[in-house]
Amino acid sequence: MCSDLESGYKSMAQDEAHERDALEWAEAMIEDFQSEGDSHLPPNISILIVSWNVRDLLLRCLAALPAAVGEGLTFETIVVDNASSDGTVEAVRERHPEVRVIANRENRGFTGGNNQALAAAHGDFLFLLNPDTEPHPGSIAELHHFLSEHPQVGIVGPKLRFGDGGIQPSRRRFPTLATLFTESTIIQQWFPGLPLFGRYYLADVPDDVPQQVDWLVGAALFVRRQAYEDIGGLDEGFFMYSEELDWCKRAVDAGWQVQYDPAAEIIHHEGKSSEQVVAARHIRFFSSRVRYTRKYHGNCWAEALRWWLLATFGVQWLREGLKWLVGHKRPLRVERMREYGKVLRSGLR
Repeated sequence: MCSDLESGYKSMAQDEAHERDALEWAEAMIEDFQSEGDSHLPPNISILIVSWNVRDLLLRCLAALPAAVGEGLTFETIVVDNASSDGTVEAVRERHPEVRVIANRENRGFTGGNNQALAAAHGDFLFLLNPDTEPHPGSIAELHHFLSEHPQVGIVGPKLRFGDGGIQPSRRRFPTLATLFTESTIIQQWFPGLPLFGRYYLADVPDDVPQQVDWLVGAALFVRRQAYEDIGGLDEGFFMYSEELDWCKRAVDAGWQVQYDPAAEIIHHEGKSSEQVVAARHIRFFSSRVRYTRKYHGNCWAEALRWWLLATFGVQWLREGLKWLVGHKRPLRVERMREYGKVLRSGLR
């Protein structure tokens, strides 16, 4: 009798042990499944960087990202390298193995590179960021918060600062034809105080308050995925320059707002890639302007602008030639004449 009871108790104990083992196994499987599922959730933010021969600045930018995103948000970083010759790809893979690197064999430009990154991104929000930037701590989190709180906004940008801490103007109104014919030309050099320039740069609106704008400088654009899906990627007809103007205009035309959020601050060491090729920078900048004019104002205005811009470079070539004739800094004059000559030969096409 006692042995039967003892045997029964042992059997019951074994059954309970099996049940506990089964329960623990099921709980472990659920935890593993949840963990595996979490690892496949899209990140909150995809940070997209297109780089060309600015390795050291890019590494500084990447190092600043965790503090800029802060706690509570997940992010992925995608770097598209446009055939750099300074060891960028190797350096990023060595120092930041968490970064996804797309190494192009040729320079696909700012637009082509960003479109590659956009196609590969999984984030709910997309942050196009220049490699020559250093986001302040919490700046990316602030931009994420801003878009989360303002569902009508498709694109938001931060306050940009130069390396010395000075404010870099980044807010713009859409250019008028008068602006397209004069801004960044010898007309602006000669008459920088013309009212149309102040209007274009929003000089009449303080830069320390959040505000709706027409478009923003493309060094740092934080974009809602739905807006990107509505308007598509960057227009690769713009190799670089004016592509952010075109993108913001397409967003506004599609019903989205573009906003400026000064609570987020980012240092921008402006033009560190393009300053390596001065003539190419002029050609790309102004040929993109001609393309934008053709796209939104028609071929007649675009051709008039193209010939006008070529004339301004002709004037600058002649001015440098006269300074060379009188013996004023001749090596500098020769170099500038060479660069202006390349622009003239390009036809800005």
